[in-house]
Amino acid sequence: MASRAAAGLLTCLLLPGPAVAFGTVDGGGQHREHERITRAALACSGGRDCFEPVTLDQLAGDGRGFGTVGAPDRTEVSIPAAHCDDADFLAGDYPRTREQATTGLTDCVTHLRRRFQEAVRSAGQLLDDGGGVIGAEVRLDTGCRLAAHGEQRAKCTTLESFGRALHGVQDFYAHSSWADEADPARPVAADNPPGMNRRAPSPVLDLRGDGVPDVPRDLATGCFVLQDTVPGSGACAGRVTHAALNKDNGLIDPVTGAVTSAETPRGRVGRNFEKAVTGAVVETRHQWRELRAALRDEYGERRAAAMACALTRDDPVDECGTSGSGRTVALILAGLMLAGLAVLARRYLSLS
Repeated sequence: MASRAAAGLLTCLLLPGPAVAFGTVDGGGQHREHERITRAALACSGGRDCFEPVTLDQLAGDGRGFGTVGAPDRTEVSIPAAHCDDADFLAGDYPRTREQATTGLTDCVTHLRRRFQEAVRSAGQLLDDGGGVIGAEVRLDTGCRLAAHGEQRAKCTTLESFGRALHGVQDFYAHSSWADEADPARPVAADNPPGMNRRAPSPVLDLRGDGVPDVPRDLATGCFVLQDTVPGSGACAGRVTHAALNKDNGLIDPVTGAVTSAETPRGRVGRNFEKAVTGAVVETRHQWRELRAALRDEYGERRAAAMACALTRDDPVDECGTSGSGRTVALILAGLMLAGLAVLARRYLSLS
C-alpha cells in the first residue's frame, strides 16, 4: 500500500503532513506496512507451506531494503495500475463515469495478472530437465536485486514478479472501498465516499484468470497525485482522492497481523484500518495458494511441488532435491561403489 515510498519520501519532505501509503519504509508516516503484512501472511510458524527467514527477507524486506513486495515503490511510482489507484467514482453529479472507474480497476487487475504470470514463467527456470533444483538459480548468498538492475537468478526474478503482484493486491484493500465503510456521522460525498464492507479474498483479484473482472458498481479507489489532499486539487479536483479513501498507515504486528493504531482519517473510521490489513493478509495467503495452483497447471504436480519448495526454503538444494550436476556426481559415486563391491565379491569368491 503506497503513496509509494520513493514518491512518499519526497512528498513528506516537500509537503506538510504524513506521506500516505501501506508503507515500505520507516518514516514520513509509514511503518513498513507492506513488509509487516507480508510477514504476517507468509512467515513460517510451524508449518511447511511458508517462507523461511532468509527467503522471506528477500520477499518482504528486512528494514534495510524494500524487498520485492516494495519494488513498485521504486520503479512503478507513476503507474496507477501497479497500486490500484485512479478508479474513483461517486454516484450522482461526478466528473468521472462508472465505466471510467471500472476501466481503472480492470487496468489494475490486468497489470497484476501480468506480474503473476511472469512469476509462473520465471519459476520454470528453477529446475533442470530432471526436476532437480539448480543451485545457481536459488542461491541467496547475496541479496536479490531488481531484474532491471541485472538480476538473473530465477528465485529472485520469480520473487520479484510475485512481490509486485502482492504489492498491488495489498494496495487494493488500502486504496479501495472494498473492505471499509464511510463515516456514519457525515454525509456521503467526495470526502466521505461509501464503503462496501466486504471480506477477502476479493473475486475482483482473480490473477489466474484471463476474463474481464466483475467489478461491483460501488467499488472505487482514489484519484492520486503527489499533492494528495482533501478536497482534491489539480487533476483530482472535485474527485474522490487517495487522501480521502486510503487506509495506508498504522502499526501492524508482523507476526499476528494485529493492528494497534490507525493514522489516516479513513483508517480511523470504525475498524477500517484493521479490516484493510486483515483483507491484505488474507489476500496475500490466497495469492500464494493461487501461484502454487498455477505452477501445477503449468508444470505438473511433481515439478510444481519442487518449485514451491525452492521458492520458500533457505537451502532448497538440500531440502528440495539435488541439482543436475549433484545428481551426476552421486551417480558416479554410486557406480564406483558398485564396481568396488563387485571387485571385493570376486576376490572373496576366488579365495573360498
